[in-house]
Amino acid sequence: MVDFTLVGGLVVVLFVAVVQLALVQHVRNTCVDAAAEGARYAAHVGRAPADGAARAGDLLRSSLAASYAKDVTADEVVVDGLRLVRVTVRAPLPVVGLLGPAGVMELRGHAPVEDA
Repeated sequence: MVDFTLVGGLVVVLFVAVVQLALVQHVRNTCVDAAAEGARYAAHVGRAPADGAARAGDLLRSSLAASYAKDVTADEVVVDGLRLVRVTVRAPLPVVGLLGPAGVMELRGHAPVEDA
């Protein structure tokens, strides 16, 4: 009986840790994908970087929670002579479920600007 209780407690802690790690990885991948999609959207002819930030925010609100779309920015940068749209997502790090501490993940997506 005691062995079952001790091993069962350890197995439960291990299971919760694996589930939490999977949740963190899911949130990170979703934020990276939303930033990349926002950058691609803003890079189209006739679009502005603000359009990409709005698109990334919409994707985050629909797939995660509204708190993950609070700090989404976009700007145009030049890297090695190539104009890029950069969308940056700053999201809380989920530690207990989808709640997070003061720590923040900063994730970026880039796309080359299309010329008319």
